[in-house]
Amino acid sequence: MTEIGRRILASGDTAVIETDPYNPGALQLSVNGVAQSHVYLSAPHKLFFEYVQRIGNIIDAYCNPGKPLTALHLGGGALTLPRYIAATRPRSQQQVIEISADLIDFVREHIPLPKNHGIRVRIGDARAVASKLPSGLQGAVDICVADVFNGSRTPAHLTSIEFYQTLRPLLKPEGLLIINTAASNAGNFLKRELATVSALFAHVTVVGVPRVLKGKSVGNIVVVASTDNSVCELLPCSMRAGPYPAATLEKAKLTAYIAGAKPITDAAPLASPELPETLFG
Repeated sequence: MTEIGRRILASGDTAVIETDPYNPGALQLSVNGVAQSHVYLSAPHKLFFEYVQRIGNIIDAYCNPGKPLTALHLGGGALTLPRYIAATRPRSQQQVIEISADLIDFVREHIPLPKNHGIRVRIGDARAVASKLPSGLQGAVDICVADVFNGSRTPAHLTSIEFYQTLRPLLKPEGLLIINTAASNAGNFLKRELATVSALFAHVTVVGVPRVLKGKSVGNIVVVASTDNSVCELLPCSMRAGPYPAATLEKAKLTAYIAGAKPITDAAPLASPELPETLFG
């Protein structure tokens, strides 16, 4: 890779943007050596990381293709998914919450946003800012993507039932909460987070690599939750779109998988397991 930018952030972390030698026109953002985002600057409708492709497929399957969405993204990075929605669903209105203002400035300098992108970035802690969003967003969000990692794990205050209680009122009745979470070989965190989300949303599905879902490997898992049962209708289409291999947990299988698992609470916080730095290559 060829480095095109480097910055020491106010947090002391080191952010680097490099070219991808195997994908012409692609750029990758890493923080402290951990890959955070991958962007095709001239083709934002293309997605690279496995879990990001799965999220993109779910967004594609939601309502009518090309219809503008109201989207909320927790975690900014290089703004891969906001760029994707802006490219595939023009006139969408999007809010991004990112804790690091200088990271966003760094990204905008080297990976500028297109014109008329409709993306507003709010700076601050995801939970704190989400709890203070304008009243006009209450019950108005089609898609909420929670993809917040500090290094290679999600902080404990962003995995609890109290955190998800902050997000649920923002969604439309048919809106989707999409979570990028981590699964370890033990699988205990994933079961508890699914129990947490299931306590608030009647319809929860899980998509990921079979080995990861079975606890035989470590990796990312995509969780989709809604108060509307139409979420289950999105899976066949998104599964056919790949990437392969893929497996799901839903309905009876999901109930059996999380049997006995207790929801995570602020009183007994639990961060996600740490993913290996080599996961994204």
